[in-house]
Amino acid sequence: MRLTFIALTLTLSTLACGKTQKQAPDATPAPTTAPAPAPDAAEPAPADAAAPTAADAAEPAAADAATTADAPPAADTAAAPAGDDFKVLLEQFADVRILRFRVPGWDKLEPKTRVFLYHLAEASLAARDISWDQRHPEGLRLRRTLEAIDKTYKGDRDSDAFKAFTVYLKRAWFSHGIYHHYSNKKFEPGFSKETFAELVAASDPAAFPLGEGETVAALVERLTPLIFDPAVDPINVAIAEGADLIADSANNYYGRGVTQKDVEAFYAEKKKNAGDKPVMFGLNSKLVKNADGTLEERVWKIGGMYSAALEKSVAHLEKALAYTENDKQKAWLEALIKYYKSGDLADFDAFNIAWVADTDSIVDLIHGFIESYGDAMDMRGAYEGIVQVKDAVASERIATISKNAQWFEDNMPYLPAHKKANVKGISARVIDSVLGTGDAGPASPIGVNLPNSDWIRREHGSKSVTLGNLMTAYENVKLASGVFEEFSVDAETLARLKKHSAYALLLEVDMHEVIGHASGQLEEGVMPLTDTLKQYASTLEEARADLVALYYLPDPKLAELGLVTDADLPKAAYDAYIQNALLVQLARIPLGEEIQEAHMRNRALIARWAMDKGGPEVIAKVDKAPGKTAFVVKDYAKLRALFGELLKEVQRIKSQGDFAAGQKLVEDYGVKIDPTLHAEIHERWNKLGVAPYAGFVNPRIVPVEEGGQIVDARLEYVDDFSAQMREYAERYTTLPLDN
Repeated sequence: MRLTFIALTLTLSTLACGKTQKQAPDATPAPTTAPAPAPDAAEPAPADAAAPTAADAAEPAAADAATTADAPPAADTAAAPAGDDFKVLLEQFADVRILRFRVPGWDKLEPKTRVFLYHLAEASLAARDISWDQRHPEGLRLRRTLEAIDKTYKGDRDSDAFKAFTVYLKRAWFSHGIYHHYSNKKFEPGFSKETFAELVAASDPAAFPLGEGETVAALVERLTPLIFDPAVDPINVAIAEGADLIADSANNYYGRGVTQKDVEAFYAEKKKNAGDKPVMFGLNSKLVKNADGTLEERVWKIGGMYSAALEKSVAHLEKALAYTENDKQKAWLEALIKYYKSGDLADFDAFNIAWVADTDSIVDLIHGFIESYGDAMDMRGAYEGIVQVKDAVASERIATISKNAQWFEDNMPYLPAHKKANVKGISARVIDSVLGTGDAGPASPIGVNLPNSDWIRREHGSKSVTLGNLMTAYENVKLASGVFEEFSVDAETLARLKKHSAYALLLEVDMHEVIGHASGQLEEGVMPLTDTLKQYASTLEEARADLVALYYLPDPKLAELGLVTDADLPKAAYDAYIQNALLVQLARIPLGEEIQEAHMRNRALIARWAMDKGGPEVIAKVDKAPGKTAFVVKDYAKLRALFGELLKEVQRIKSQGDFAAGQKLVEDYGVKIDPTLHAEIHERWNKLGVAPYAGFVNPRIVPVEEGGQIVDARLEYVDDFSAQMREYAERYTTLPLDN
């Protein structure tokens, strides 16, 4: 589970989660209100935490060391040094900003650790094709067609038509297909089907991905309806009330002809005898309907679907075994390899148990079919890879929170039956991302809490990570965006936000991931959320986690722990959350559309419900200037009480599997948009000239070879998004067109 993807808005609940206090040299300094944890509350770093790092005097690999043969040539992708003039914002197109991040401690890692990270990164990139195929059955064919035009077009590349095509290609690269990464709506191309045909005709015919006996003309005819006809596969994830969650979704998690009723019946049979430790049914497979009408899972494994990509991925995971830090790390890596070879979800459970047990390693990896937001049935996992290194200093704050998890659980406003008597093993850390791909890049989460299996979390615990260096990059560009100034209701609110928002957001994310996602329990006999709450499960789960953070931010316990030292900090968090939920996030939704994405629905639900129940004496709608709507919190204590009341109800809905109540809550408060307000926000936002979404290029990890062996790896900071995408297409195209 994760928060959501970052946007350049007022609140970090708009993010995916987390940020480190350990600032990069040129980043915005940490706010003076960001205290270190109380000495007696902070959990010290493990005694062996420094094992994989070299002394401060450690030098990077020698400049004349040989680069391995499979490393990308330096000329293929522009790279820039990470000096004091490190540039975070690289470019902007459509509704997206492209950023980059530093990996601050790279040069202090031991060479062995850097080689380990290289293999984990290669294992992650080797399977990136899977993301494109999961998004749509024609995803890989479409991408390779667009890339063929980009690579070989002989016409005028300065023409308006080609510039529009280039934006379309960049949007597809960013979203792993032609559906928006957040709203799941199909892109409008920005050029005509006639222009598309002309672009193809002026490109090298040998470069196009043709099937056996297929002509370029036939390829154009095949793809044109998908690109240009708004009625053909219009939405990737259909969650609207009354939709067939499967038949109306364009993604490739289910074969054509499979319906929601088919899926529900198929898995109902499997779950009958699953016991109290069920596997995550459907997580790693595509469900298809055979010619005779029977349903079959096509498992994503070596020897099964996506085998070619997983074979290359596993080859690097196996090489990585020689560089593991300790036995626990080696155990989960071996378990992950076993799972990819077997495809058995019981092996995935074994991997998760081993992975949760490893709390000491500096290097960690999230890899595989993890989050199910892209499946309207909330079952099938999108491929992702996140390679990460622990930030020991910043992790002290989040460790303080996890150490007190039982106190937070005991003091939840839940019904007694919905509280966990014994909160198990919540491990939490701040990490620096080294690379994100698939569902984790270019659009990256900034916080993750795993595993998603309820019974493993109950019996073995969970891991929460905040991606600190991504948070630093986001903050670097957010402060210069003008968003605070435009949407703050008055000078007092603006000053409070500028002083406290960055650190308040850190705590919000930490509490969301570490406590929010790990809290509460189902009543005996209640099935998992995917069965009971269906398309509303993700929205309600994210609402619960947000509400936990909002409820506890003003609590004296955080002051007692040394995490909050100024009473204005929770006020800043509430101001930001309300303004984002009711105003700012509307800039990210096209005019005339409803709220579709789970995290955006959750925020709207919380703020609108609180405003409805509390009335204007709690949250008031005002005009800060003619044509400029604002919302002001009038009573912070009453608002906190309302958050607690809603938190209790959302947990009850989850614990009892109350679909009707969950549906009503989401549909009443989390979906509709006032068209007049929507138009106003778009007009105000457009004047800022700021793209509302952001994502990243990855650093390039280049292996260093001596005597035919990889002995080290160096990091190069890339500064060209398109060049990186072209490089990835050249080096990591691993799957056939049809899978």
